[in-house]
Amino acid sequence: MIYPYNAKNRHLWDQEVHKVQIFVPGNTRAIAYCDGTDDDIAELMAKAEDEGAEPPPLSRRVLKTGREIWTMGEAQPPDFDDDEDEDQD
Repeated sequence: MIYPYNAKNRHLWDQEVHKVQIFVPGNTRAIAYCDGTDDDIAELMAKAEDEGAEPPPLSRRVLKTGREIWTMGEAQPPDFDDDEDEDQD
């Protein structure tokens, strides 16, 4: 089951009740928590499809405690087009 980010679920993560913390690139706050089961992955992918998006890539990092950090999606490359807008005298 996917648990949304809120103070209660953050506390449960801190108490090591939730096994996985879910992030998206560029965001320093978790978007959700889960138990790390195959059903959780299926639920995340189904939510993406419901929103009309292709299932995003999922990267996993295992912590020393055995819990995991999942990051959904890919980081966007920096936009270097801003340099062209500068005045060049």
